[in-house]
Amino acid sequence: MTIDLRVTWLGRVNFADALALQEEVVARKRTDSDAADELLLLEHEPVYTIGRTPDKSSLLGAAHLPHPLFAINRGGQATYHGPGQLMGYPIIDLRRCGQDLHRYLRWLEQTLIEFLAHYEILARQREGLTGVWVHDRKIASIGVGVRHWITMHGFALNVGGDLAPFAHIVPCGISDVAMTSIEKVTGGPLAVVDVARQFEKLVREKIHNLLGVIEKRRRSLSDETGL
Repeated sequence: MTIDLRVTWLGRVNFADALALQEEVVARKRTDSDAADELLLLEHEPVYTIGRTPDKSSLLGAAHLPHPLFAINRGGQATYHGPGQLMGYPIIDLRRCGQDLHRYLRWLEQTLIEFLAHYEILARQREGLTGVWVHDRKIASIGVGVRHWITMHGFALNVGGDLAPFAHIVPCGISDVAMTSIEKVTGGPLAVVDVARQFEKLVREKIHNLLGVIEKRRRSLSDETGL
């Protein structure tokens, strides 16, 4: 079994338009089970988002925010997106991948960790927290939504750009968290489009890791039944 992954670079897109595009792809995949899985890669105009939670304390009141705010159907607290971030929105049918959301989240983290290694950055996961870290600084945030086992939203990887807008919120609801970026760690300038091209190469290899659960179950069933 293989995953047909369609990867698209969208350039800089405002959040509302990107959200509408995700909704369109999800709806298409719900009606056509054979539709390809997709990964949308892009940058956003400055925007804040928060997930489906009654606890809005991470917004610090919200009225002071210098950029628009969207409440959306993902998990997690407030975060910031803007120029210099690589946004990745995988729209993947998890029914093909074991219907395991935890596994999917860990796959996203591990893929980003391996990707950052290409820039000689030693990144890691932190127990009990979602995202990717360099020492005690967060370099990538993850927040996903799932409808009928089809994913949307995804990750924000800080490539460069201005990180000051994070100071207006409690990023991801984690007190005293410090953000960093590939440029801050490596000291060199990077274009988000170039980083996106490199990420596409890796994700095309790593997407097949999501099939592991299905393949193992099939092998186990064959062993048990003699098929």
